[in-house]
Amino acid sequence: MSWLGPQEWQAVALSLRVATVASLFGLPLAIGMAWLLARKRFPGHGLLSAATHLPLVLPPVVTGHLLLMTFSRNAPLGGFLDRIGMSPAFHWTGAAIAAGVMAFPLMVRAIRLGFEAVDPRLEQTALTLGAGRLSVFWTVTLPLILPGIIAGGALGFAKAMGEFGATITFVANIPGQTQTLPLAIFSLLQVPGGETAASRLVLMSILIAVGAVIISEILARRAQARLLA
Repeated sequence: MSWLGPQEWQAVALSLRVATVASLFGLPLAIGMAWLLARKRFPGHGLLSAATHLPLVLPPVVTGHLLLMTFSRNAPLGGFLDRIGMSPAFHWTGAAIAAGVMAFPLMVRAIRLGFEAVDPRLEQTALTLGAGRLSVFWTVTLPLILPGIIAGGALGFAKAMGEFGATITFVANIPGQTQTLPLAIFSLLQVPGGETAASRLVLMSILIAVGAVIISEILARRAQARLLA
């Protein structure tokens, strides 16, 4: 990475850290939400589905502002986190929260399609043979939806890597703290002569995105091959 400067490499490393944390913490929640939306019908189902997908249709700045209101020192949750020294405001963890919130609907959508593609009769058959519901989920349902989980994880990671609006609104643009790749590119484009460095970061963004897609394709194919074996 010698063709990147120290501050540019810092932005790349922070973006990878933020996107990885956002994806890893968001994926289990996305699996749970996808299962709930795909398999259960209850009053408020449509409202919950709409709320889950709201970050996809809201301007990212609005999402960032809502996060800022939620985690500010004057808010109950934000004040509590601040008192125990865990406030995400102006910290990389806040960038991970913003990226995770924006990526969450994409992960849920991909995984929900996986759940809906599984024939419920397979699960019912396993239940009638004496398996518990949790056992059926781990040994029958989860392997069948694994390609969807991989796709959801890849989409979430890519979205988290490219998140801009919610991040800059929630945690600002602080080099070394919250300045991810998109924010670093934006900052460089505001500086005369910064186009060359911005282009290097754009190329790095493309390489990371392509790499993530290729890895997810390989993992999805292996998962599909195991199901067909």
